[in-house]
Amino acid sequence: MRLILSHENADFDAVASQLAASKLTPDGTMLLARRLNRNVEQFLTLYWDAFHFVRPSDWRKQRINDVLLVDTQSFNSVRGMVNNPKVHVIDHHTHETPPEEWTAQVEAVGATTTLLVERMKTQGVALSPEEATLLLLGIYEDTGSLTYDTTTPRDAAAAAWLLEEGALLSVVRRFLNIPLSAAQQKLYDALHANVSWHEVQGQSVVVTGAIAPDDFTDEIASIAHRLRESLQPSGLLVLVQLERDVQLVARSTTDAVDVAAVARNFGGGGHSRAAAARVKERLLAEVLPEVVAALPQAIEPLVRVAELMSHGVQTVPPEMLVREAAVLMQRLGYEGYPVVTEPEGELVGLLTRRAVDRAMSHEMADVPVRRIMRKGSVTVRPSDAIDTVQQKMLSANWGQIPVVAEEGQSTRPIGIVTRTDLLNHLFQPPSKTATRNMRQRLLEVLTPALWQMVLAISETADQLDLPLYFVGGLVRDLLLDKPPTDLDMVVEGDAIRLGKMLAQRFGGEIRSHKRFGTAKWLLDEAVWENILQRDKKEIGDWRLAR
Repeated sequence: MRLILSHENADFDAVASQLAASKLTPDGTMLLARRLNRNVEQFLTLYWDAFHFVRPSDWRKQRINDVLLVDTQSFNSVRGMVNNPKVHVIDHHTHETPPEEWTAQVEAVGATTTLLVERMKTQGVALSPEEATLLLLGIYEDTGSLTYDTTTPRDAAAAAWLLEEGALLSVVRRFLNIPLSAAQQKLYDALHANVSWHEVQGQSVVVTGAIAPDDFTDEIASIAHRLRESLQPSGLLVLVQLERDVQLVARSTTDAVDVAAVARNFGGGGHSRAAAARVKERLLAEVLPEVVAALPQAIEPLVRVAELMSHGVQTVPPEMLVREAAVLMQRLGYEGYPVVTEPEGELVGLLTRRAVDRAMSHEMADVPVRRIMRKGSVTVRPSDAIDTVQQKMLSANWGQIPVVAEEGQSTRPIGIVTRTDLLNHLFQPPSKTATRNMRQRLLEVLTPALWQMVLAISETADQLDLPLYFVGGLVRDLLLDKPPTDLDMVVEGDAIRLGKMLAQRFGGEIRSHKRFGTAKWLLDEAVWENILQRDKKEIGDWRLAR
């Protein structure tokens, strides 16, 4: 006989996965967990006749030699189960590894239900509206109605098909948002009163605990959900004393906080956004400090402003005329400039392209920029978290945030973080190994002489605080894994100044075009010889400029 099982404290994804598995293997029996989440229990009470689940209290011993395990990779033995039954796992918790003797389909999607719905769609399995609704509940609950970061296009496609099959969104809304019971509300109040905030690696994590009444039988997950909505932390760890054991329920709202890492310390599991553990024969007062001590294991270091900022920020004085600022913006293409007093170096505002264009259209070309700038001093420091940049952009409505040195140093801007920098980080996070690998690739494809030329230009640009970038054919050839045929570089800032400095250091002739802000460095044999003969101490362990 084949038995279809899932985990205890079953949520909608667990029960929906059991239903989907039974639609694909009609000879399987769906045995419910001993404990169901309250919203699942209420749904099944109302729609019981539409399904063929078996409750543990109704189970009659039969010989079980085949187990289909969904939404989990562990199970408790059932009366009648043979030793070492054949087990097949279908799950979306990719951090777990089933025993070698089992077969498994484990894929990184938002809900296990999605994996089974994909099979049903391929095989043309027909569904009733009640069945489609339960399956949609499974996907929506585990993906936050398709809003969690773990959601994939496959989850959205599966949900769309279920809607085509008649799933009722009104029922889904009702059972995903049921009110807390009186006992849950009382425990919620106790947990809320005991909240403690912890700042770890720049992430705000809430840890709280309370003792439940001896007769408490409701699930804790829905309480944790309400706490997360109310407090909005990056991570939430809820501990509840249940008689002699402590139940840990953990939730996360960001990839930077992996709550499963904490749960595994206490014999539990789950995935990075939702995890749990049952700590047996322990007291809350003992477990709580151990959970706090385990937080650093779960939290990745934040990306800091220093990793995203552009160096060598261009500023304008408040006395500059609007027409002069317009020429500067047209020449360099920047969308905004910090307005800084001279010689004090005090930030007094931000000048945007929109403000300049509006002023020019209203014939205010000879007005100083202090009249049209956004007044204020909104800054971040290199050590600040990127979340700080986002918060300041939203609150101040500044698209560019100047970066100033660390506390106790000069307040003159040393760089800038733009809206584009932030969006690129949020939606296209850079690889942590990209810089190292690309440098090695350059060493492999460039001749020694050309490599020394790159270092010379990079070193000079860094001394002038001018960010430098490879563009054009070199980038194309590297991406296509071909030897480069040319080498083009673009400087963020005053290219003419860089060219003159290079000619001063190494010789050669500079031809500049002030109108376009470009410079051409004409090289001869003497220039190459000067570059190749640079003092090795001066070169050191030079790295390409950012």
